[in-house]
Amino acid sequence: MPKIPFFSKHPDAATDPVCKMDVDISNPNGGTHEHEGETYYFCAPGCRVAFSKEPAKYLDPNFEGMHM
Repeated sequence: MPKIPFFSKHPDAATDPVCKMDVDISNPNGGTHEHEGETYYFCAPGCRVAFSKEPAKYLDPNFEGMHM
């Protein structure tokens, strides 16, 4: 079973760390990105690209998500 660093209301979903949307981990529209041994799931390619450029920004506990 894949690691889900951000828990969601749905058991087969993860939370996109950029926009905070629920993402189906079996078919993430934005793909995935590995960072420090964790797999992150994204709602769209733009969120994945933003995360890949500045993961620390989006993993900061004070980050509330981008407004989409």
